[in-house]
Amino acid sequence: MGARGLSGDRLLEQRAGGGLLVIALALIVAITVTDIGIGTSVHLGPLLVIAPTLTASFAGPRLTALVGALAQAALVIISVFHGGLTTTNHVAQLIALAVLSALVVFITYVRERRARELSRVRSVAETAQWILLRPPPRRIGPLRVAWLYLAAEEEAQIGGDLLAVARADHPCTRVLIGDVRGHGLASIGEASVVMGAFREGAHRYASLPELVTAVEDSVCRNLEEVADTAHDVDEHFITAIMVDIPDQGPQAEMLNCGHPPPLLVRGDQVTVLYSRRPAPPLGLCALCIRKDSTDPFTLEPGDMLLLYTDGVIEARSPAGAFYPLAERVAAFPPSNPDALLHHIHRDLLAHTGGRLTDDAAFLIIERTPSRHLHRPHLMSRAGESSP
Repeated sequence: MGARGLSGDRLLEQRAGGGLLVIALALIVAITVTDIGIGTSVHLGPLLVIAPTLTASFAGPRLTALVGALAQAALVIISVFHGGLTTTNHVAQLIALAVLSALVVFITYVRERRARELSRVRSVAETAQWILLRPPPRRIGPLRVAWLYLAAEEEAQIGGDLLAVARADHPCTRVLIGDVRGHGLASIGEASVVMGAFREGAHRYASLPELVTAVEDSVCRNLEEVADTAHDVDEHFITAIMVDIPDQGPQAEMLNCGHPPPLLVRGDQVTVLYSRRPAPPLGLCALCIRKDSTDPFTLEPGDMLLLYTDGVIEARSPAGAFYPLAERVAAFPPSNPDALLHHIHRDLLAHTGGRLTDDAAFLIIERTPSRHLHRPHLMSRAGESSP
């Protein structure tokens, strides 16, 4: 989808540039013919500078210089018909047009050079961001995965939200989603600490509380070094949810560290998985609260677990209304993770008018159905905890 959109944008730019070039050349012809036709009473030759100036708005220095040379040639033709090239007025006009055209070409050259430098820097930044985020695989173990990251800061691919999926040594999958306080590029360093500790510990620790404790210890050791304390002197912390999903059996567990509760989608039923004993966010090291209370839930074959960050539910419409995620998910037709993610993405942008004020991330996990297992029907209402 992104490649097609990029190709479409380039095609539109090429068409627009071609149309403007035709206009620039037509202006040269029109001004030349009109100036010769009306005689010496009115001098339209100075207007020829419009052509290279217009060309500079969409083209590079070479094409701009070529159009400037055509404008200069047109002014020479006008001068020949109006008294010759040696008159003071025509010499002044030719010099002025040459200087202005050269100045426009120089500005175009500087602009294009800076654009190339910016493109290289942006490419390096995007590569570094994606290496940090390391997109989850579409399938891992018995699970199907879909995810989406919407960065609020322009020119950024990721910001303060974080998500990761990893396999443990025993047959299970560990899932992380979190949100650094604040958003944008300044919070990437803090997100990197959490994701690095999670990936290192996901296969090392047998229990979910041990993994969360290890991540918390890493955050307490390293957060001060990577946090942007120069521009943000307030307290730094990270809300997060970590989930443990065994390969065998429907039982799973999560540990919520101050994060918005996930949604369990089972057919047309949507259940909000509130934590019975939520832990404080990561990074509040002075509290020294043990994070050892997990919340079990069932993830049957065909069920989908929807995790998200607060940038989703706090997204406002132009009228100021928050996005009702659970209600909207319940209204969508039953589907697979990719289709559900597409519905939510389109609906969220429609709700906000196409612009987000905070980073938003989605992670949808589906346990793939088995032909030998019957999926029971869950009678529950949105807002109740799963048994």
